[in-house]
Amino acid sequence: MPAVNRSAMRRRERALAARDPVMARLIAAAGPCTLSPQMELPPFETLARAIAHQQLNGTAAERILGRFTALYAPAAFPEPAALTSTADEPLRACGFSFAKIRALRDLADKVCAGVVPDTPELHQLADRAIVERITGVRGIGPWTVEMLLIFQLGRPDVLPVDDFGVCNGFRLAYGLKGMPTPRALAEFGARWAPHRTLAAWYLWRAVDLARSGKLPRPRKAPRVKLKKSRPARAAAKPRKRRLKARRTARGKRA
Repeated sequence: MPAVNRSAMRRRERALAARDPVMARLIAAAGPCTLSPQMELPPFETLARAIAHQQLNGTAAERILGRFTALYAPAAFPEPAALTSTADEPLRACGFSFAKIRALRDLADKVCAGVVPDTPELHQLADRAIVERITGVRGIGPWTVEMLLIFQLGRPDVLPVDDFGVCNGFRLAYGLKGMPTPRALAEFGARWAPHRTLAAWYLWRAVDLARSGKLPRPRKAPRVKLKKSRPARAAAKPRKRRLKARRTARGKRA
């Protein structure tokens, strides 16, 4: 995807649409893909930003990153060595948890040691090799590396099955009653290869389209395994016990 021109991207969209009628309607509703990998960003910045976004909504994460980068002004983004010499207190004041501070420090150390490859080396490695190398950093799992593969390296066939937005977009676009399991999404998404990055981008857009009321109405939902809604069932039991206790108490008073 890095050096793909517009006509090549349109060919990919047509190829994806031909593989899946739901994707075809989604592509028609969302319009041309505008994904543009940021090839100039060093891996440290891409991964540090991804760490900041873990388990947070985008607005909150960007506020934290804004305070973080302000610590190192006029630099646009801190160098790994600058981070290692920063005390915990200023980083905590930015909004980072202690767990994320430890992850950022380990990332900086491993970038300096060459464990995390630089950009030229990354371009020579296969997706799986990159995941194996970088998930050795504390606090970085496959999802974080997948974000690097998509948004920095522009790899064309990455489907982040643990990404909430991708799973939610799949639920909405395909008319499911719940969220798919990661394995079920991976199995269903095999039909989108070798354009799974493009499919993920359109599933993210499905969430936006649903909010604006422009998402095409799903037809028959596919048969895929859904995550069990354990919290809802667990919450129902205490409520039933409270209702039973109230009835018992009223019976005793009567």
